[in-house]
Formats: sequence, structure tokens, C-alpha cells
Amino acid sequence: MTSKIVVNNIEPDAGISTVSILGIATATKFIGDVEGAVTGNVTGDATGLSGNPSINTTGIVTATSFVPTVGQLSHRNIIVNGDMRIAQRATTSTTAGVTTIDRFKFQYSGTDEAPTASQVDVTSGGAYDSGFRKCFKVTNGNQTGGAGTSDMISVDYNFETQDISYSGWNYVSSSSFITLSYWVKSSVSQNFYGRFQTIDGTGQNYPFETGTLTANTWTKITKTIPGNSNLQFDTSGATDLGLFLELSMFRGTDKTGTIALDAWNPYGSGTTRTPDQTSTWYTTNDATFEITGVQFEVGPTATPFEHRSFGDELRRCERYYQIIKPTIGEAQNTSNIQGVLRANPPMRATPTASILSNSNNVNLAGGGPNSVTSIGTIYYNGTTGGWAEMGGTGFTQHRNYFILGDKFAFSAEL
Repeated sequence: MTSKIVVNNIEPDAGISTVSILGIATATKFIGDVEGAVTGNVTGDATGLSGNPSINTTGIVTATSFVPTVGQLSHRNIIVNGDMRIAQRATTSTTAGVTTIDRFKFQYSGTDEAPTASQVDVTSGGAYDSGFRKCFKVTNGNQTGGAGTSDMISVDYNFETQDISYSGWNYVSSSSFITLSYWVKSSVSQNFYGRFQTIDGTGQNYPFETGTLTANTWTKITKTIPGNSNLQFDTSGATDLGLFLELSMFRGTDKTGTIALDAWNPYGSGTTRTPDQTSTWYTTNDATFEITGVQFEVGPTATPFEHRSFGDELRRCERYYQIIKPTIGEAQNTSNIQGVLRANPPMRATPTASILSNSNNVNLAGGGPNSVTSIGTIYYNGTTGGWAEMGGTGFTQHRNYFILGDKFAFSAEL
């Protein structure tokens, strides 16, 4: 037997304002608030939503358009190689600078034993579950002398000025935001500090902290950074250094002290950069610190990481460093080859050339290998390279030499 109750209207009376139905309520329209789970199809518009509500669904959301209120849908991440996949130079090094993973600078000073920078695999944890397979790992040396006042270890990232000034961030407005997010793991449980520093105009410093990390556990850090009326960035398309990010493992007290966190502070030579930093990690022999998934995007919210193809990411990295492709040159005499060294894609600035291998890096057809041991003047040098004087011995005059790939490199790093 079935039954049906037809009600044209339910109006609240004194003390009665709720109707509970254990079965199914079917209506042509619901007006007002609906609490609890709703099953089935919901049609209409969401013009009544206000504030910052969330809508969670396991089904399909169909819309005529999705329009972000800040930023764009693609190319959101200003950071190049934030997933740490590209390492053109090497996968491990104890030398400071951009020596392993592209675009990320390994910095240290005052250490008793040099730390090591490496590209390593991500094998488990939150970062792995988020799709990351490579990370930048710093392994501490044995700092037997303890934490000195000028000792420091950090991983830095340098931004071109134009990448900030043209990003869409209204950086002089405190109501406009840019967001940093990254994954971090430390073998030592402690709080770590990071900071941004601007270069143009009167430099500004923005320090922040991770909070105490759980040892050997991937943790996602998100920092939303407001603009400030004191920030300045050249708007002429400048390709020089305009902003840098520093993620510290440790910094001694000569550059730390009392400073406001999560706020822009004036910066000058010798200025306090962060609050005093805990030295536990630094004084722990072979302690490790790992980062991956670094994203920097316009807007007040950290969106999911923008995973780009390997080829796309490599080409972006080659704006700053690239292995020179195979080319050709002619021996002018027994000690000099004039060779074409071309950069493709074009680089950030006029590059400097280096020799990656001094042995058998050129070849004479029918004559076998030979070696260029120095690179002199590069004529017509621009962002795409030029015509180089290349020194060595035993060349056959007026013969063409094949200049091998993977033996020479261009750098235009910040």
C-alpha cells in the first residue's frame, strides 16, 4: 500500500519550525537553506552563494566556463624546475652554486666539512603521493666546530625581475597576494626559516618559518604573501635578478635576531634576515634536508602543483644553462679552431662558455679525435652564442672539425 501527503505550504508557527522526513521529499523547488546530504541531480544557478563557501562533489560538475578570480589556469608556476627533475650538470656535488639541480642554488660558508647537494628519488610519503619523484637533498657534513656566527647552509632560487613585474601580481597592494608552496623533509625535527628578498629600489626582506617538522616526514608548507607599497621591480622587461628565495638549513647569529615574521621588512647590508635559527640540524653529522614541489603563483591560494612535461621544463632550464649541441669549426692553424657555438633556445643574457670535457671533444674526419683545451673570444656573441676561438694543439690547418655534443656548455645563470 502506498500513500501520499500533498502539502501546498508549510509555515513555521510558534515553537514549531522544523519538519523531519525519514523518507524521500520531492519538490519542484527548495527555497532557503538546505542542510545535510543531497542526492540526485541539482539544477539551477548558485547566485545565492556568498562569502567563501565550498562545494564538494564526487560526481561531475558542468559549467559553461571556469573563471579564476586571480591568475590564469595554466603557466601558473613562476618557478622553473620546481619538481627537481632536470639536473644537467650533475646529480651530486659539494661545490656551492647551481651545481646539480637546475635553477636551484646550493649555498654554504663557514662549514668544517662541506655539505653535499644531490638529486635523489622520492619513494614514499606525501610528496610521492602528490606525484613527485625527484627532490633536492642536502646532506650535512660533520661540523665538529659547532655552529659559528657566520656559518650557513641554504638552497636558493633566483627570479628574473620581469617574471615578477609581469606576473600579474599587484605587488604594491597589501590586498594582492602571491603564494609559495613546497614539500620539505628533514631528518631532524625542528623549525626552519626561509625568506624572500627584493633587489630593486630599497631592498625588502620577508622572513617566514616552517613550524616544527616531524623527522623524516614529508610536510607541505604554504605561505601566502601580500604586496607592500615599498616593493619595487623594474617594469622594462629586465632579465636581471629581481627577487630571490632562500630556504635555510642554518644561518649563524651574525645575520639573525629580532625581526617580524610573515611581514615585509627593510633590508640593508648586514641586516637581520630571520630570527635566530636552531642549530640542532647543523650540528647533527650527516643530517639531511629535502625539498620538492616548489610552486610560486599569483593569488591567495596554493593550487595543485603544475606538472609540466620533461621537454617543456628542460627548455625553460636551457634559458639559464644548456649543453651545446654538436656543431662545426675550422682549424686556422695547429693551435686554434674557430667554431660555431650556438645556443638554442636563446638564453637569458649573453652566455659564458665552458668546457665539460678536455679530452677528445673535437674530431677530424679521417684524422681521428683531438682536444680543445681553452675557449677564448666569442665573436658576435649574443643570447644565441657566436663564433668562438678554441685553443689546443695538433690541429690540421684549414680542415673542418666536428665539435662534439655534450662536451661544452653555455651559462647565463642569475
